[in-house]
This record gives sequence, C-alpha cells and structure tokens, in this order.
Amino acid sequence: MDYCGIDVHQKESEICILNEEGEVIERSRIPTSRKALTAYFGKKARVKLVMEAGGSSQWVSRLIEKQGHEVIVCPPRQIRMIAESTLKSDEIDAEILARLGRIDVGFLGRVTHRSEEVQLLQANLTVRSALVKSRTKWVNTVRGVLRGFGYKVSGGSTGTFHQRCTNTDIPEPLMETIRPLLTQLELITEEIERIEDKLNTIACDFPEVDHLRCIPGVGLLTALSFVLSIDDPERFRRSRDVPAFFGLRPAVRGSGDVKHYGKITKQGDPEIRRLLVQAAHAMMNTKKDCHLKQWAAKVTARRGKGKATIALARKIAALMHHLWITGEVFQAFPSNFKRAA
Repeated sequence: MDYCGIDVHQKESEICILNEEGEVIERSRIPTSRKALTAYFGKKARVKLVMEAGGSSQWVSRLIEKQGHEVIVCPPRQIRMIAESTLKSDEIDAEILARLGRIDVGFLGRVTHRSEEVQLLQANLTVRSALVKSRTKWVNTVRGVLRGFGYKVSGGSTGTFHQRCTNTDIPEPLMETIRPLLTQLELITEEIERIEDKLNTIACDFPEVDHLRCIPGVGLLTALSFVLSIDDPERFRRSRDVPAFFGLRPAVRGSGDVKHYGKITKQGDPEIRRLLVQAAHAMMNTKKDCHLKQWAAKVTARRGKGKATIALARKIAALMHHLWITGEVFQAFPSNFKRAA
C-alpha cells in the first residue's frame, strides 16, 4: 500500500505520495473542491491517507473514504514536526504527514468526525450561537449610545430589549439614530425563536436529551449539544475520557517523581465547553441540592470558585456520558457514591 499526505487549504491542497520503501513517487496540487478530489482519488489504487483536522477535514475525509481509501484525521497539536518546524511549506507538510502515516499511525492519534447528518443538525446550534452573540453586541451598542445622553433602558430579557426601548421616553432624534439597530434586533430575535423551535423538534428525535436534562443545571442546549458532539458514545472506553475530548483536562508535565498540572487544554469544540461550564455555574447556583453541588462547594472553599467550576464541568461531562451509556437515572444523593461519581 502507498502512503499519502494531504495538506488541505481553502483554495488548493498539496498531495504527497510515498511507496512502501518511503520514496516520493508523486507530488500534486489540486483544487480543494468535491469535483477535483473525486476525480483525483477516484482513479487511485487504495492508499493510507493522513490529514490534519481543520475546517474542511470533515467533508474532505468523508469524500476520500467513499473512493475506497483509508483516511486518518489527526489533531494538529499532535504533529509538532509541522507546527514548530523552521522549514515549512505546503509540500513539506504533505510529505511529513505521509511519512508519519507510514511510520506509526498510533503516534498520530485519531480525530473521529461526526456523520454528515449529525453535522447538519449541529449547524443549527452554531447558527443560533452566532445570532445570540450578534444580538448581545447590538444591545450593548444601543445601551452605550443611550448612556452617553443620560438615558437608561430598564432591565429584562434580551429578546424584548427593542420593545423596552420603544416604551422608554427617548427623544425622537436619538430614537431615529438607534432605530436601525432596534429593527435588526427585532428581526434577529424572531430568527432565534424560530431556530429554538427547530431545536426542540430535533431534540424529540434524541430521547437521551431528556434523559440528560434531569441533571441540575443541564438544559436543552447543553444536552443536545453534548449528544450531537459525541454522536457515538461507544467510541469512548471510559466516561472519564470524555472531559478531555472537550478540552477540560488540565495539561500535565511530569518527569520522575515530579508532576505539574497546568491550565485546561481547551482542545475540542469551544461552544460545548462553554455550555458545560455554564451548566456547572447553574448547578452551583440552583436551589436543588445534590452530591455534586456539595462537592463543588468543598472545592470552592479549598481552591476558589474558578477552579471549582471547571472541575464541576469536568464531572458533569463524565456523568452525562455515564448516564447515556448505562441508562441510569440521575440521583441527587446516590447510595453508591463512588459509582455515580
């Protein structure tokens, strides 16, 4: 079998192919399009292909696999030979990927992409997040403009901010200035509500979402994002491996008897990591008591609220996977504490 490395970019991709002896037998640069990739790999004999995870790696890897090739998608941080090289180009990067695939695939690690159907469903969450961020930015802009003239809009839901502005006694010249943003806020709120209705419908097709929402602090968005991000829960050997998938594991530097723990790695999807941290905040502030909330309170007393929140988010991620796999129901104070933890 030949070994192939592909350095994928937005416009063009660099390809390097090695034979069994490690000799370069072909170098090519082709457009990064479905038509060009299908034509190139469709006429090739089966190869073992290595590529880095990135914005286009999901659809590119699926397309090449359909042509009958073995595709390995590896995390970029794992390939320090590329990231920290003093001699770097697309041709060299493609060759390094091919050579690493020839030496030891286990060294590279694997990134498991979601199925195309699940990726499409998760795109709804991505669009909603972008709309919410835009709405928050526009609300803060309007508040800043009004504050400069001594006017203040009463507090309340962000979704009704444009209505509260209309009901506030604001001079007409100033209202005329901020009206374009208020109009956009009304439109974007309607779009957010439409997407949220769609997300509720999507959640009905995943019974595990309701099952996970029994955990205090875990809402619809967190549970649905968690399920769609993992896609296949069986690919994790242990539930404690799940927090590392979302970048909630601390970096570890050890040598001999000395170990240093740093900040969390922040690998993986930043949105689901944000939602898990948000769920941890909600659990710590909820009126419902549970063993995890009590545990987080003890960590807060020892290490501070910031570290306790991250540690609790890590626990919640592992617990959600455990409940999903086993089908167990969340218990606020389980009799078998070790198993639940």
